[in-house]
Amino acid sequence: MRVWLALIAAGSLLAAPEAAVRRLDGSTISSKQIDETVSRSMAAAEVTGVAIAILNDGHIAYLKAYGLRDVARKLPLTEDSVMGAASLSKAAFAYLVMRLVASKALDLDKPIQQYLPKPLPEYDAYRDLAGDPRYRKITARMLLSHTAGFPNLRWLNDDRKLNINFEPGSRYAYSGEGIQLLQLVVEEIAGKPVKDLMQDRVFGPLGMTSTSMVTEARFADNCAIGYDEWGRPLGCQQRKSASAAGSMQTTIRDYARFLEAVLASKGLPVATRDLMLTPQVEIRSKHQFPSLSTETTEAYRAIRLSYGLGWGLYWSPYGKVFFKEGHDEGFRHYAVGFEKPKTGLIIMTNSSNGEGIFQDLLETLIRDTFTPYDWEGFVRYADLPARKPLPNHTEISLDASRLDRLAGRYSLPGVVLTIAREGGHLSLRENNEPPEQLFAESELSFFSKTSDDVVTFDLDSADRAAQLVIHTGGRSIAVKKE
Repeated sequence: MRVWLALIAAGSLLAAPEAAVRRLDGSTISSKQIDETVSRSMAAAEVTGVAIAILNDGHIAYLKAYGLRDVARKLPLTEDSVMGAASLSKAAFAYLVMRLVASKALDLDKPIQQYLPKPLPEYDAYRDLAGDPRYRKITARMLLSHTAGFPNLRWLNDDRKLNINFEPGSRYAYSGEGIQLLQLVVEEIAGKPVKDLMQDRVFGPLGMTSTSMVTEARFADNCAIGYDEWGRPLGCQQRKSASAAGSMQTTIRDYARFLEAVLASKGLPVATRDLMLTPQVEIRSKHQFPSLSTETTEAYRAIRLSYGLGWGLYWSPYGKVFFKEGHDEGFRHYAVGFEKPKTGLIIMTNSSNGEGIFQDLLETLIRDTFTPYDWEGFVRYADLPARKPLPNHTEISLDASRLDRLAGRYSLPGVVLTIAREGGHLSLRENNEPPEQLFAESELSFFSKTSDDVVTFDLDSADRAAQLVIHTGGRSIAVKKE
């Protein structure tokens, strides 16, 4: 049965005391029942570690971590273990933006171009928009509600360029690119980098003492390693540059404090908090991803599925519900708050299998049977197709000269990939992030031992590297050498 049951037994010693937690329907669940539910789901879905926070009446009623943060060293996941927050970052950034709105430093409906000292296409990261005047219509409201028309990530486009796909403000399409653009605007308005703004105006005031927009040295002793679907370690997430769309590093304890603040309107005027959680656009897309799909459905009209400012929204028999998911390799998270009863649940996992247990935990721990799982793309572990076998690669040795000809800088707008020779293999570094090690399976094909990515190289007529191609997730992304 592998090692999963043994791992779960290593649940945190800082567990909440035996107590009954109230669920949405008025029933209660004991800490023993919570433990049994979490442990059973983790074992069945092969999830390395899970941290949960349950809120009753707007306050943390239950906080506990299960499993391991480091399998090799048998170190337990704790309530203070630092994880990559992925897109949970976006909701925290939205809170910062709404503080600027409350202080009248930012007008949600003023075109963001008016906050910038030069035309948007004159910024290197946005030169692709030079031929499309619609960028002048984009507002902060559109960026926070994912209605600006951008792809989720420009690299998902065939030409790897940023573009506007529909009239800004006309429909919903989830976009990390939009949040990144708003980060540029916020930094211009405040005259500070978002890393410092988040610390000064969000993390500090809310007591989020183990949270940052970048990886900090103080996190090293209690960071949670991420694990892929097969249980392979991906390392502790390393973020050297702040990204409002997904670089936040946090703990279950800190993010529970953040959810408490949202439910209580702490740090925000009530009217501003309410505006953040007010529908801005009806969602009719059949699924959240792929974000630009035009396939629609009426299936979610009954729950009034919509998007607010930084949060997804829907209605339940218990009133309005707001939610945010986080999805990175090795980390899967979900946060949900029921506004009227002030009930909430946060699930943070350091496993790519984490989403498979969301339904069990939501339905059992708080009796949330309303989450639109299909739209979210969450599939219960028992309903997942059989896991594909690991790819079989055979490592070969290449002499230094063969490796050196491939070394250098390869770039796309906003991204520089640096290939270097490290002994008998290569490494690939994206911008300032930690390098990924690559091993040869042929003279021009290299594989990773911690992911399914394969990198191939194309040569020019002089037998020099002209471009590399990253093969990942069924896609091939070509990047030219500088």
